[in-house]
Amino acid sequence: MTNTHIHQFDAVIVGAGGAGLYAALEVAEHMENAAVLSKIYPSRSHTGAAQGGVGAALGNREPDSPEWHMFDTVKGSDYLADQNAVEIFCHEAIDTVIELEHLGLPFNRTKDGKIDQRRFGGHTKEFGQGPVRRACYAADRTGHMILQTLFQQCIKHQVKFYSEFHVLDIVIEQGRCVGLVAYEIATGHLHIFHAKTVLLATGGSGRLYKITSNAHGLSGDGMAIPFHHGVPLQDMEFFQFHPTGIYQMGILLSEACRGEGGKLINGKGERFMEKYAPTLLDLAPRDLISQYIYEEIHMGNGINGKDYVHLDLRHLGKDRIEKKLPDITDFVRTYLGLDPVKDLIPVQPTAHYSMGGIPTTINGEVLKDGVNTVLPGLYAAGEAACVSVHGANRLGTNSLVDILVFGRRSGIAMAEYASKNDYTPLPPAPEAPVQSRINALMTRPLKESAARIRADLQTQMMDNCGVHREEKGLTQAKNKITEYRQRFEAVGVRNKGEVYNSELLETMELENLIDLADATVQSALARRESRGAHARQDHPKRDDKNFLKHSLAHKNDQKTDITYKPVIITKFEPKERKY
Repeated sequence: MTNTHIHQFDAVIVGAGGAGLYAALEVAEHMENAAVLSKIYPSRSHTGAAQGGVGAALGNREPDSPEWHMFDTVKGSDYLADQNAVEIFCHEAIDTVIELEHLGLPFNRTKDGKIDQRRFGGHTKEFGQGPVRRACYAADRTGHMILQTLFQQCIKHQVKFYSEFHVLDIVIEQGRCVGLVAYEIATGHLHIFHAKTVLLATGGSGRLYKITSNAHGLSGDGMAIPFHHGVPLQDMEFFQFHPTGIYQMGILLSEACRGEGGKLINGKGERFMEKYAPTLLDLAPRDLISQYIYEEIHMGNGINGKDYVHLDLRHLGKDRIEKKLPDITDFVRTYLGLDPVKDLIPVQPTAHYSMGGIPTTINGEVLKDGVNTVLPGLYAAGEAACVSVHGANRLGTNSLVDILVFGRRSGIAMAEYASKNDYTPLPPAPEAPVQSRINALMTRPLKESAARIRADLQTQMMDNCGVHREEKGLTQAKNKITEYRQRFEAVGVRNKGEVYNSELLETMELENLIDLADATVQSALARRESRGAHARQDHPKRDDKNFLKHSLAHKNDQKTDITYKPVIITKFEPKERKY
């Protein structure tokens, strides 16, 4: 593989989801030389799978306030979110939604023509007094509409797209990021992108788990690449399980189902959330509902003794279900052969969202150590990043707010940086490490299967680093990950071709997943408390004295070290979470 191509751009964005596209749009409004790389076609990006809405305190249906939104986000995070970032996040959500509306996003409307809003889990009025309508939505296709709107705007502003380009490495020279190396899937050629600024907006790492709502391509590449260059990963132990995935498939049934009035029912026919969260009921935060579902199952209250419960939409009526939840209706009919108008829907928690990721400033600048030193030229936004506005648990709708607010802020910051800095020269042969890695996989004898290792890893993570955790299981997972790393050294690639070699790409993705699994498990082992999505059965209480702090996982050769840094608290002191 000797074909290498060199390109030069002021700004290169990796990932064509909401964060990447919004950043690209902002860059394009300030300069003409911007490119977006994506390993799939942009309109297929995973933002399109987001269903329920964007949280913004517009107050179109009832009184609301950014301060209430901030309180809910901090409380929902189990007080691990950085409150300076959350305040910006909640205030700028309003302007961002209005800007999206002006860009052409077709939101649902109230009778008087305003953006319609509905309820979502953990969102309240008057600092927790009751649920509030805060989610701005486009039926249950909100993410899809965001993606289409921003993609069209980027085309209008002549952003250059490189679709089906798989980014394999960033290039660091003279202490700054000066570009990246990508693999063109259609040809097998390597491409060097020389840039003043690079943004990683590659989404999450849900393929760590056997049951997940994430697309197959979400293997955490954007997190793993800087991790290999010494950048720590923050709060990786906090992985959200969405309570309503289709049983055994993990396909997401939006929280909008419960926002519209859907109920969770156990094997006894009880609406069991009445005893756990008497105020918010089925609209409590996702981490708590997932944990309560497992508690019901462990008590023998699953459906027919199995590990799932029912989602009941029947009382909503056909018109409301098919108008407000059209995609959900299609999913249930297609994948389960059931009709949500008259049938109960089997659901179980599904791996959904990484609260952790690449640590950044509020402007998307990547932080390379525990004392917040910026790595010049490198930015991150969206699920790949950790700013941190989600802390130990993300509220529904806040993921779309995150990609929009911080994608936009990152684009503005990148444009400003690029206008003030010249290109730093590339080092000799920046593609050499990637070329060596590919050559090793293509020439190595095939003694082990990447597919088998991936399946074993996903099962291990599901069983021992899922909704409920304890030291014994986490230690087993840690030891197994060491074993998987050793087994990976015997993995080869059967397909020697250069055109659409998915086997080669999936093998390289697996290497990233192994490193991210190690960071996740090691961080979970070290955090001896329960907080948000991290539920330790052997340490069931939250421990603010010892663990009100962010974890940082550092890659140290073949092992992972854990350090910590403080949480930023400005307005809301930690309290017990009651709903």
